[in-house]
Amino acid sequence: MCGIAGIFLRDSRSAINKELLLDMSDSLIHRGPDESGEYLDKGIGLAHRRLSIIDLASGKQPLCNEDGAVTVTYNGEIYNYKELMSELVARGHVFRTNSDTEVIVHAWEEWGKKCVDHFRGMFAFAIWDRNSESMFIARDRLGIKPLYYTLINDSELIFASELKAILQHPDIIRKLDYKAIQDYFSLGYIPEPKTIYKNIYKLPPARYLFISREEFRLDEGVYWDIQFSSNRELNKNDLIEELTEKLSEAVGIRLVSEVPIGAFLSGGVDSSAVVALMSEQSSSQITTCNIAFDQKEYNESVYARQIADKFQTRHFVEEIGTEHYNLLDKVIDVYDEPFADSSFIPTYKVCEIARKNMTVVLSGDGGDETFAGYRRHAMHMHEEKIRKLLPVSIRKPIFGILGKLYPKADWAPQFLRAKTTFQSLAHDSIHAYFNSVSVINEDVRSKLFSNKFFKLNNGYRTVDLFYDHAKNCSTDDPLSLIQYLDYKTYLPGDILTKVDRASMAHSLEVRVPILDHKFVEWASGIDSSLKLSGGNGKYIFKKAMEKYLPDNILHRKKMGFSVPIGKWLRHELRHELDVLTNNSKISELGIFNMNYVKKIVNQHTSGVRDHDMTLWSLLVFEKFLSVNI
Repeated sequence: MCGIAGIFLRDSRSAINKELLLDMSDSLIHRGPDESGEYLDKGIGLAHRRLSIIDLASGKQPLCNEDGAVTVTYNGEIYNYKELMSELVARGHVFRTNSDTEVIVHAWEEWGKKCVDHFRGMFAFAIWDRNSESMFIARDRLGIKPLYYTLINDSELIFASELKAILQHPDIIRKLDYKAIQDYFSLGYIPEPKTIYKNIYKLPPARYLFISREEFRLDEGVYWDIQFSSNRELNKNDLIEELTEKLSEAVGIRLVSEVPIGAFLSGGVDSSAVVALMSEQSSSQITTCNIAFDQKEYNESVYARQIADKFQTRHFVEEIGTEHYNLLDKVIDVYDEPFADSSFIPTYKVCEIARKNMTVVLSGDGGDETFAGYRRHAMHMHEEKIRKLLPVSIRKPIFGILGKLYPKADWAPQFLRAKTTFQSLAHDSIHAYFNSVSVINEDVRSKLFSNKFFKLNNGYRTVDLFYDHAKNCSTDDPLSLIQYLDYKTYLPGDILTKVDRASMAHSLEVRVPILDHKFVEWASGIDSSLKLSGGNGKYIFKKAMEKYLPDNILHRKKMGFSVPIGKWLRHELRHELDVLTNNSKISELGIFNMNYVKKIVNQHTSGVRDHDMTLWSLLVFEKFLSVNI
């Protein structure tokens, strides 16, 4: 895995600031500590930091074609590169290396913008074509690898793998995007295409950018999307067999590496399935790693050990305790913008453990999105039954009032925590699902911000992003629709961002076989009733894994991968909350209701109410501001 950066000037007579390009490259050294390279020509500069995985001897970048007219800088892995290489050789192309990087160059020569249709893998790359004086930038279909960009004064395109490289440019103005702030306090992350800064953007998954000197404007295109059209005529047993074969193949092509390779093993269904299929195909012992927690309700390490023993892996485990709250400052800096998923701390630690023993790991990410495994999926479908029975004219007033009056009973048993359910039932399906994935509910957000903030945002609502995505969904099946929304928001914005930054901070490559786009395409055609059956998510996936995994792994309650932030905020991080209420950066912005902030700090620390996610989100935001603004 690697880091890329580049500068493209409208005026070809202007020289590239090489020192700036090197600063951008150096800021990404964690993504590629093995080698660095630069390409400079009239008004164009490309940089690359390399983490050597394949073709260690000759895969240095940026890489050009034979006459130097086409140059690429690339981050990722193209798993079908050998097949593409054979096809391109048959079409007359001459290769000088055995790397997947050179395949991209010749694929551009052969197919132009359509080259992305041929790639199977995870990638973000930029191609400079000297003949047409144009640049083509693309990101993989699911958003596994990141790409940031900005246009400066309509005369300079800057792009990079991470925000920190973009921010090296002296003309970048760090002006906060208030809509992005609202997104962050709704979802816990900032969804594509926004970043925390105005005029700096993330390239969304399955998108490309094209720009030429002749016009110098960015044309954005979509080259792929998930289609949920059911086309499975197989009976259940044949479907189970096909699922196993296709996932096994997706795992197998990700075992190609010239450096040590292993797997994350949480003890959950997804990571255990990946390890099982790796073990079946590997001729050598698999290496696995896991994080244990010193609090029983968060600890899955006993299940990870069970799978490690079953498949005789070389297993490494490290315990996360209360002392690891002190990682907060270090890890926040890794993400470059506010990111409130508290599992970034154990993710950071498990990547640190993995890197001591390997350079590449496989993970089970994507299983919940692909096979409807989140608890919220089952809850949403239960609510859908009620929404179908009662028209919105009845639901909205009744459940709207109940949602406002019912207390937020975080302390109570699950069946008594009805506030979120009432709020969701008052809305239509899309708004309800947005409500269920929000880390801070609408009532709290309305009190958290000042009137100034809402005026600045001029009526903007984060939920509208969900409506916009829903318009592009190919089905009206309610379960498939919310899976589609997960693929477009939570998966790239939270899960894949978390793993990419945490792993790259340790120069570790993570591969995600369940998110192989061919496997996702195939799985999207499975009928919803075989994904969520009787309130149980991943039904067909678990059936397929029965011959590999024991029942207590397949059918135990989902635990997640988080830390006890409520407890930390009352004890280990209690002093940090004092910062929020005394001369804080958030207060200086003037967009928060500081009386309400003080109120919820007092309620939480005294144990009267639980405001863990609101306070955690505020604390992360405060720390971001103190470093970056």
